[in-house]
Amino acid sequence: MRVLGIESSCDETAVAVYDDIDGLLSHRLYSQVAMHRAYGGVVPELASRDHVRRLLPLVREALAAAHSSRESIDGVAYTAGPGLIGALLVGAGFATALGLAWGKPAIGIHHLEGHLLAPLLEPKPPGFPFLALLVSGGHTQLVDVTALGEYRILGETLDDAAGEAFDKTAKLLGLPYPGGAALATLAEGGRSGQFVFPRPMLDRPGLDFSFSGLKTAALVALRDRDLQGPIRADVARGFEEAVVETLAEKCRRALVQTGHRRLVIAGGVGANRRLRERLTAVVLDLNAEVYFPRTEFCTDNGAMIALAGCMRLAAGMRSGLNMSARANWELGAIGV
Repeated sequence: MRVLGIESSCDETAVAVYDDIDGLLSHRLYSQVAMHRAYGGVVPELASRDHVRRLLPLVREALAAAHSSRESIDGVAYTAGPGLIGALLVGAGFATALGLAWGKPAIGIHHLEGHLLAPLLEPKPPGFPFLALLVSGGHTQLVDVTALGEYRILGETLDDAAGEAFDKTAKLLGLPYPGGAALATLAEGGRSGQFVFPRPMLDRPGLDFSFSGLKTAALVALRDRDLQGPIRADVARGFEEAVVETLAEKCRRALVQTGHRRLVIAGGVGANRRLRERLTAVVLDLNAEVYFPRTEFCTDNGAMIALAGCMRLAAGMRSGLNMSARANWELGAIGV
């Protein structure tokens, strides 16, 4: 089975072709970061309009690179939510119309399910079941993944997501948008131990997260200080260490609680080097295994949507002519 995947949930337009035998055949992505940087964040209307401009050329490029035509495509998958509703509607409308014109099934995919399955794109994919840490700009969740469509939320953030806290703290440090990666780069030059921030909710049982207070702690640490010199890097280092240690400890607790021996990391923050190193140490200590998608598949991409679409179409799921787009959509409610 060969599926064309389309991702347009936020500020990346991405298209990929995935084959259940030959694997990922092509993937193309256009990022809107440069356009939104002037505004310090994503402007929904601009994002939607840019998806309209970019989508058709990217589809043509991805099909050509995969040596595929309408005849060889068995289905079209698209991100149905959650995300910016205008941006989602662009991809959903295009994919549904394309499926109708080609006489192929179109299927809406949960954006977070795409991220959860992204490590299956790697040469050595994890098998079901597994524990997943989904950590991005909008979500921080620990998920018990039993099988395709069988997801149970074990813990999640009560306020800011980890990636959101990274971005907000980066702004406090005067770093450009998007701030998460810039903060991690700045932290590389910081001195460990100069600023020791709290590890939120590690002093109580449970698997939920909270990062808004950590961002406030960084604000207090920076108040009335000269931001020239090494202090910015020291604060960035202390903040990153606090987030990483919090995420790692919650993963350790969840692995012990569930008995899983496979940990999957998904979402944009999963590209963080220090987090990868710390989680590798955690699973080694527990005689478990950790699986990371390659860096380009940590952030939003069409490959994960094409893969998820291929798996769901193979399981017999169809969306028919109903176009689906939801700004909010609980992961645990999607089913098979």
